[in-house]
Amino acid sequence: MVQNYKEFEQRWKHPMQKPFISKVVVNIGIGSSGAQELKKARRVLFELTDKKPSTTKAKKNVKEWAIRKNQAIGARVTLRKKEAEEFLKKVLIIYDNRILRKAFDHKGNFSFGVDEHIKVPGIKYDPDLGIFGFNVSCKIERPGHRIKYRKKDRRKVGEHHYVSKDEAMYFMQKFLKVEIVDVMEQRFY
Repeated sequence: MVQNYKEFEQRWKHPMQKPFISKVVVNIGIGSSGAQELKKARRVLFELTDKKPSTTKAKKNVKEWAIRKNQAIGARVTLRKKEAEEFLKKVLIIYDNRILRKAFDHKGNFSFGVDEHIKVPGIKYDPDLGIFGFNVSCKIERPGHRIKYRKKDRRKVGEHHYVSKDEAMYFMQKFLKVEIVDVMEQRFY
C-alpha cells in the first residue's frame, strides 16, 4: 500500500503530469478456427461496446491446436476517452468495483477477465450466440506519451513519465472509486 498519496496530488497539479485512461481494449479469443464462432464473438463484442470489432490473427503456427499463421482466431475493440470510462464503469460492477492488486503492471496498465458476457448489466442471454468470456485491458498514461508512438519524429519517453503501479492504483481509487484488493472474495448482500 502506498503511504504518501499527497505526492501524487502535488504532481498532478501540473497538466502534463495528470494521468488519464488512454484506451481500453476488449478482446475475445475463440482459440480455434471457425467462421461461425468468430461471427458470434464479433456480434457479442458489438453488443457490449456498440463498436465494430476487428479480427485478430494468429502470429505463428501451433500444430497441436491446428492453428496456422494469419488465421483469424479472435476479435477485439479499442475504446478511447469517455467511451472507455463508461465501459469500465459498466464492467467493474460485475466485481463490485474491485480490482486485484496483481492485475496492475509497472507501467500503469491493468487487465482483468470476465468469464461470461451475460454478467454485464444490460446484456441478455441469446441462445443463438451462446456464452463468451472476454478480457479487458486498460492503459493509463500521461499527456505527451504519444511521442513514443507517433510516425514522424518519434522519441523515447523517460522512465519518470510512465505511470507507476502505485500511482495507477491510486488513480483508479480516486477517479473511478475502485477498491484495490489482494484476494477477490465473493460478497453476499
